[in-house]
Amino acid sequence: MITYPKYKKILFCTDFSENADSAFEYAFGVAKRDESLLYILHVGASRADQAYIEGQVDGVWPGMSEDLKETVEKELEKNFKEHYTSKMKSVSFETATRYGTPYHEIIKFVEENGIDLIVIGTHGRTGMKRTLFGSVAEMVARMSPVPIFIIPSKERAKLVNPDEKPFFPEKTEGMPKSYSVGQ
Repeated sequence: MITYPKYKKILFCTDFSENADSAFEYAFGVAKRDESLLYILHVGASRADQAYIEGQVDGVWPGMSEDLKETVEKELEKNFKEHYTSKMKSVSFETATRYGTPYHEIIKFVEENGIDLIVIGTHGRTGMKRTLFGSVAEMVARMSPVPIFIIPSKERAKLVNPDEKPFFPEKTEGMPKSYSVGQ
């Protein structure tokens, strides 16, 4: 019999998007099942230009006024509560905010806090958006020293229709038996 691992410390990464909210259901479910401590981490932009490019309003950067910092902290607290902490009746949790490059800050958080599992959503970006912004989930998966659950966006999941047959040509006569890529 295979025993499912129990996770003591789970890190859920959020940008407060709808995709992150979907991934939260998985993080919460595992934390509840395993009676884990659930960390909820948001990584904000570290510079004004980065915040502008990524469409964030919650970035903190050098030279930000104390009033603005206070406003940002209140907004973050409101977002944590609205999206997650108000729903956390039966699970122990802590919230955290870091500033910098998201994948770097996530991995640093994992190492500093002895995290057993990371749960992160993906936006399912393709093309130019993926080239420009990259994939935080992909970079975290490449660098993570612990298991990671990557939860696809609901929009991406809608593209897959389980009732549809995959495309296979009815006639294969005259088609090559295999393809070679990258030669």
